[in-house]
Amino acid sequence: MTREPGGTELGERIRHILLEHASIEPLSELLLVLAARVQHVHAVIAPALALGQTVVCDRYIDATYAYQGAGRGLPSPLLDELGRLLALPTPDLTLYFDVPVATAQARRRGRPADRIESEDATFFERVRAGYMARAAAAPARFVTVPASGTLVEVGQSVVTALDGLW
Repeated sequence: MTREPGGTELGERIRHILLEHASIEPLSELLLVLAARVQHVHAVIAPALALGQTVVCDRYIDATYAYQGAGRGLPSPLLDELGRLLALPTPDLTLYFDVPVATAQARRRGRPADRIESEDATFFERVRAGYMARAAAAPARFVTVPASGTLVEVGQSVVTALDGLW
């Protein structure tokens, strides 16, 4: 189990910058995310995969297309080319937890928001659309999990979605 950005000491430092810095240009944000990812892949993900282990990562490549691509408006060809140049592995499976933006925002109420969580609903509608576009483009790799229900209901949806995949 690991997460992005994060998963390594450098990745956690970059995560702090990404979430707590007041203002970051979209291209700078992308490059920071990718710097953390390269470190993460080389230090954590690739060695685990080489040992035949299963890696579960909270966010990865598809999150970049959703947040920096659809959300921030950076072009997909740029993301494609950077991904190609960095030779990062594509996940075998992506679980996309789909929840309406209003529901997600209501769940966050009362908690302090970081820089990304502070974005408006329009940003998150673009992010959600970005995830849905990725899922539509790679249906064999994506499992969309309805995430509007309770934690138990969402957990059961995950079990149901994964049942028979292995």
